[in-house]
Amino acid sequence: MAALLDVHFARFDDIGRRIAAALRDPAMDAADGAPALEARLRYLIEAGLDRLPFPGDGATLTRWQALASVARHDLALVKLFESHVDALAILREVVPEHVVGPGSIHAVWASEARADPVTIRAHAGALTAGQGMIDGRKSWCSGATVVDVALMTAVDASGARRLVEIDLASPGITIDRSRWQAVGMAGSGSFDVVCDGVPARLVGPVDGYLERPGFWHGGAGVAACWHGAAAAIGTRVRDLQVGRDDVHALAHLGAIDAALACGAALLRETAAAIDAAPARDAMRIALRVRGAIADVCEVVIHHAGRAMGPGPLCQEADLARRVADLPIFVRQSRAEHDRVAQARCLLADAAELREEGWELR
Repeated sequence: MAALLDVHFARFDDIGRRIAAALRDPAMDAADGAPALEARLRYLIEAGLDRLPFPGDGATLTRWQALASVARHDLALVKLFESHVDALAILREVVPEHVVGPGSIHAVWASEARADPVTIRAHAGALTAGQGMIDGRKSWCSGATVVDVALMTAVDASGARRLVEIDLASPGITIDRSRWQAVGMAGSGSFDVVCDGVPARLVGPVDGYLERPGFWHGGAGVAACWHGAAAAIGTRVRDLQVGRDDVHALAHLGAIDAALACGAALLRETAAAIDAAPARDAMRIALRVRGAIADVCEVVIHHAGRAMGPGPLCQEADLARRVADLPIFVRQSRAEHDRVAQARCLLADAAELREEGWELR
C-alpha cells in the first residue's frame, strides 16, 4: 500500500521519488563515520538532491513534496535540510550573482528570541563595502555543530536588521549547548552560537530578508514538512489496522485520513497560488496554510494515540520520536498570534477591495 503522503499529495515528481529512494539507501548512515544525521544530510546534498525548484518558479508543489518526503523519514533531518534549501533560495533571490559551491551545508538562523540581538560593527571601515564583524548570541541555531555556512540576522549601528553570511570555521565562534534541553526535536541540535568579532558578509539590502515574498514562501514550505511527518504517523496507524476489525480505531483512522486530505488540498492550492502570482497575498496565504497544517497535525496526533494505544508509542523508536518531535516543530507556528496577523491581512485586502467598489460576501 502507498504511504498516506503519496496518496494525499497525489503524483510525486522525479525529485520526490529520488529523495525517497535515497532515504532508503543504507549508505546514508555510513558516510565517513560521521554521526547519522550529518551523514544523511551530506548524502542528500552531495547527491544534488538539495537543488530543488525555487518557490514561485512554477514547481513549488514539487519543492514541497521533496520536503515532505524528507520529513516523513526524520523531522530532525528535514529541519536542517529545509534550512539549507531555504538558504539557497534566499541567496538566489537576494544576491542572484552569488554562486553557492557544491557540498557545503547552509542554514538560516533568524530567530530574534533574545533581547540582546547579534550586532554588526565595521571592520577597518569595510561595512559599506559589504563586510563587517558581528558580536552577540544567536539562539535556536539548528544544526550548529553540522553547518558550514550560515545566514544570520543581525542589527547594524542604526538598529536596522540585516542578513549576514558567516563561515562556521571562523575564529570567534563558540557553540553553547547548555540551553538546549529539548526532548522533542532534540536531534536538531538547536544550540546557541556566540559570536565575538566574527567576520561577516552583508547579504542584500537593509530589511531585505523580511521584505520579500520569499520570506513567506519559505514559511509556507515548512508546513509541508509538518504535513509529511503527520502523514507518516497516519500511515503507521493505517498499517496497524490491516487485518483487524476495531471499529473505534477505524473511526480514528477515518478522521486522520480526512484531516490529511484537507491539509494536502490546501498545500496544493497554496503552491499553485504562489506560482501564479508570487508577490500576491504572500503573508496571508503563508500564515493560513501554516495555521491549517498545524491544526491538521494536532488532529492526527490526537486520533493516532487513541487508535494505537501506548504499545507502538513505547515500542517503536521511529514512531515514538516522530510523535515527540512533531508538536515541537509545529510550534514554529505562533498559534493565535499568527491567526491575528492573518486576519489583519484579510481585513486589509477587504478594505482595498471596497475602495475599488467591491463587497466581500
